[in-house]
Amino acid sequence: MTTPQFTHLRLHSEYSIVDGLVRIDDVIKAAADDQQAALGISDLANLFGMVKFYKAARSKGVKPIIGCDVWITNNEARDKPSRLLLLVKSRVGYLQLCELLSKAWIENLHRGRAEIRSEWLEDLQHQSGGNGLIALSGAHFGDVGIAIDNGNLAAAKRCVQHWMGIFPDSFYIEVQRADQPNMEANVRHAVALASELQLPVVATHPIQFLDKEEFIAHEARTCISEGEMLANARRVRRFNDQQCFKTQAEMAALFADMPAALQNSVEIAKRCNLSLQLGKPQLPDFPTPEGMSIGDFLDEQSKDGLAMRMVHLYPDPEKREENRQRYEDRLKFEIDTIVKMGFPGYFLIVAEFIRWAKENGVPVGPGRGSGAGSLVAYSLQITDLDPLRYNLLFERFLNPERVSMPDFDIDFCQEGRDRVIQHVKDLYGKDAVSQIATFGTMAAKGAIRDVGRVLDFGYNFCDGISKLIPFKPGKHVTIADAIKEEPMLAERLENEEEVKQLLSLAQQVEGIARNIGMHAGGVLIAPGKLTDFCPLYTQGGDAGVVSQYDKDDVEAVGLVKFDFLGLTTLTILDRAVRYIKQLDPAMADFSLEKLPLNDRASYQLLTAAKTVAVFQLESRGMQGMLKDARPDRFEDIIALVALYRPGPMDLIPDFCKRKHGERFDYPDPRTEGILSETYGIMVYQEQVMQMAQVVGGYSLGGADLLRRAMGKKKAEEMAEHRQIFRDGAAKDGLSEAKADEIFDLMEKFAGYGFNKSHAAAYALLSYHTAYLKAHHPAAFMAANLS
Repeated sequence: MTTPQFTHLRLHSEYSIVDGLVRIDDVIKAAADDQQAALGISDLANLFGMVKFYKAARSKGVKPIIGCDVWITNNEARDKPSRLLLLVKSRVGYLQLCELLSKAWIENLHRGRAEIRSEWLEDLQHQSGGNGLIALSGAHFGDVGIAIDNGNLAAAKRCVQHWMGIFPDSFYIEVQRADQPNMEANVRHAVALASELQLPVVATHPIQFLDKEEFIAHEARTCISEGEMLANARRVRRFNDQQCFKTQAEMAALFADMPAALQNSVEIAKRCNLSLQLGKPQLPDFPTPEGMSIGDFLDEQSKDGLAMRMVHLYPDPEKREENRQRYEDRLKFEIDTIVKMGFPGYFLIVAEFIRWAKENGVPVGPGRGSGAGSLVAYSLQITDLDPLRYNLLFERFLNPERVSMPDFDIDFCQEGRDRVIQHVKDLYGKDAVSQIATFGTMAAKGAIRDVGRVLDFGYNFCDGISKLIPFKPGKHVTIADAIKEEPMLAERLENEEEVKQLLSLAQQVEGIARNIGMHAGGVLIAPGKLTDFCPLYTQGGDAGVVSQYDKDDVEAVGLVKFDFLGLTTLTILDRAVRYIKQLDPAMADFSLEKLPLNDRASYQLLTAAKTVAVFQLESRGMQGMLKDARPDRFEDIIALVALYRPGPMDLIPDFCKRKHGERFDYPDPRTEGILSETYGIMVYQEQVMQMAQVVGGYSLGGADLLRRAMGKKKAEEMAEHRQIFRDGAAKDGLSEAKADEIFDLMEKFAGYGFNKSHAAAYALLSYHTAYLKAHHPAAFMAANLS
């Protein structure tokens, strides 16, 4: 390894949103290829890409330097802020930067710019751990550089002394040679000032794109975010084609007369040492009664809850006694697993806000996702489906052999969802709760339209080109794919200069982060302040506060997300029930929980396919399927909900024929108990897991890992599992050929098997809407219309 000559500390990645075209993986590869030991990221006023950058750099052996190019408020002229580059020295510095950026976005937004006030920086000295940041003067964008450009050297000196006071031993005068106007004069005066005040000088280079060739695409990107036209002669041009990634040798040549300024960039990289602990979830503290551990509290709450549920499930005391042991054994196994994995707090937090919602008139769904497979969740009233009755597996939700966060997705009525989020803020403190950012990217069609607009091409022309991109549900079609697949597009690309120009620029910005949105359901609850984990962001007004990291990154830094989703069907069911109670005094204690699941009229309604406004069963395809299948029990609804998707749809005719009497065989006699409810067809992921358990001798945790491997279709993993399965099957005397046959069958179904817990919970909503439509049509229709 040669001694590093230079380290890049200035980089605007695509996450600068306004003016960066750099994809993180590409720039880290470029740095590694040039044997650069470290690389800094400094997006404009945000840390959106920080976790992705940190992880990618570490994986390539490049030391990540975390920083931010920040706006500093100019109290004399609000519209002329200056800039400063802040770099993180340590964990203390990272927390200070998170706090500063959050404050800038939430309290000091001006014309869309999140600005930091210099008095906030003065306070850093007095914090425990002192000032954890290094500051660079911002070259010609900083207040020092601006004063020099204005010929006011006295003001420049005052600015330098001001920053020296705030960042003792950590303030550097920054010089750049990237073809800016009066560049050399600025460098000369800055160096003179530094020597007069005995300050170190550091050379940096602003990277906005990787190669010179991408300059026009970068300009287009800037115009898109600012609503400008590329050709407009009057638009402000802040960039030039020199602002690309330069190698150490190129930088050494550029600053050959200032070796110390190059060396200081390496010194700064050595001073910045942030190590983050990623992937360790930290739950908020859930208050428990005096002297009781959180595990014991979960145990007590679950047992009390189960006792209440058992009375409801088995009104007859003898039947209840017969079944009690099964339920208690399952409950004990689940609680032991949850406590061992360290998640009792998660269940109690979810149970608390669901109970609050139910008590405060906010309808809550019966469950969704794999959470419905947990008996603890059923006992705590998080879900409303008995998992034992429907063979729902706890391991599909929480696998003791693979530690990952449990994830309850909870449906609330669309109108009450915000009230529940507000309750969580009141309970845990508003500093501890926020929603999650998502990054909208420029997909192929959008990129063509956006680029066409800044090139000032006609709307119809751009629209025509973007319509040539084929639409494939569930598949991401890039411009390159489209050129291969669509002969018309390839032909126009060949023959028309404008199409060539449009597509070449659109391809360079395709897939780049374009805007920041809010995740539909994710809510973060932190143990303490959110800014101890990540910075916050808001678009101003009443847009609400979101994390600066997306859902994968917030989980990486240890925050736990809870999904609060809005579901209109719940609002409709709630209204219908209210109307029924109001209209008929005899119905005063009508409730959906008490409905029998074997109501003839409801199944007749479904068989006749009169399913307009019946949840999930409205579409014409669904109606046709219902006529063929003629469902007459709840399990049929679960199966049909699961089968009606691209892929498994091919199995529907077989399912219907078998249901109505066609003979079929089970892959193995032992699997009859697993596959009888779906007539020998593997519809659910849970069935694949149980097959692995019964035939291949897997534990259910191991079977969940097998299911995941089958879903991902990784050849080497599959070969290992096939051998384990053969060995397990051989213990019961199955031949290798027969074991392979069953394994192949499972592999075929695992690719598009559906999560039964989710299907069952949603089938319950379908059944409830069908029941109301069959028995209380006036109230049900009125609720839908409202």
